[in-house]
Amino acid sequence: MKIDIIGDIHGCYKEFTQLTEELGYSWGTGYPVHPDGRIIGFVGDLTDRGPQSLKVIESVYELTIVHKLALYAPGNHCNKLYRYFSGNKVQITHGLETTVAEYKELPMRQQKIIRKKFMDLYEQSPLYQVINNEKLVIAHAGIRSDYIGKINDKVKSFVLYGDVSGAKHPDGSPVRRDWAQFYHGHATIVYGHTPVLEPRKVNSTYNIDTGCVFGGKLTALRYPELEMISVPSTLPFFADKFKTSFDES
Repeated sequence: MKIDIIGDIHGCYKEFTQLTEELGYSWGTGYPVHPDGRIIGFVGDLTDRGPQSLKVIESVYELTIVHKLALYAPGNHCNKLYRYFSGNKVQITHGLETTVAEYKELPMRQQKIIRKKFMDLYEQSPLYQVINNEKLVIAHAGIRSDYIGKINDKVKSFVLYGDVSGAKHPDGSPVRRDWAQFYHGHATIVYGHTPVLEPRKVNSTYNIDTGCVFGGKLTALRYPELEMISVPSTLPFFADKFKTSFDES
């Protein structure tokens, strides 16, 4: 399988189209198709914070559900949007407010259509993708080797939020253990969730969330070539949003 795995898009539709074109995909049909039959992988967090979350949803739905040309693994922002669309009480903060604002601007009929598309996408996709004879795993915030193949609350929390210790940094953000330092599994793990200035390879893991929505870039990892391709963000740069050191405890 030849797959191009794209990091956290967060509503950056323009950069998404640019990156797929850079990867050799054509949008002549209205969605990206590669002449050599490559497909696209998504590490989650399609929406929130960026300017065009709903267009990203529509493209990923079209690729994944309609045409079977992509694999999607949900992120924590995807999970929160799903809970919002399900009618659960969630705080409309941390970027969800931008997606909700877009959604509420639509006529009621269009709201129902986009809501159904996203819920179908979420419900028909696994928590994480295990592909290529278990040689490749796409998981939003990563996954431990002993969690691969399992689905329970601990695994779900790890995949969506990372290896959270329960402690807090002075700014209130959660302390996360640097699980990648201790990963020695045989599968290549591709993930995002934590914005980094440059793609981060540790052991057989690749963090490809290069903070497009914070003014960084949108990055794809080509597999099996393990080649990185990026396009620059069109949004303002916020240096404080990028992780430059990692917890090890």
